[in-house]
Amino acid sequence: MNDLTLAFDLTIHTAPKDRSRAIDRYARAVRLAPESDEGFVLEAMRRARFSIIGILRRHDVAGLIVEDLFRGSEFWLVDEGLESSLPDGVALATRLYTAEGFAMTAGVLVPLDIELIEDAIADTPQLLRNRREELIDDRRFAEAIYRVALASGLMEQVAYQDTMSGAG
Repeated sequence: MNDLTLAFDLTIHTAPKDRSRAIDRYARAVRLAPESDEGFVLEAMRRARFSIIGILRRHDVAGLIVEDLFRGSEFWLVDEGLESSLPDGVALATRLYTAEGFAMTAGVLVPLDIELIEDAIADTPQLLRNRREELIDDRRFAEAIYRVALASGLMEQVAYQDTMSGAG
């Protein structure tokens, strides 16, 4: 089931250049008030970006301080599961929603090393036409990362943690 998370991510957040994304079609269909909580969250989801992040350190309050390794920005990632399970220095591929000073993952994460990134690019040679700053925004890059991670068996090592298990 965890492998389907990668397919869902691509289905919701990416589309070929001449097509609209599922998240944008949904936003047009529901027409939420932008000032509502639901409208605010939907807009954050529409602005979600595929990112390669490195864990720098723990945040003083909760979560992690991470660096987007392609875009060169540092930010606060609020994710209790990652905070409790990952050491500093780890790199991940994920899709991030940003809102008012912090970010959240979209539920997708792929542990990374340079070899996996190189394999993904080698497996999709058309990515080589991009400059580094364009590569991260090319939908085919996320597809290639996910494909190589699945083929290598790497995703079998990923376990999603339910931090709300005691609530309810």
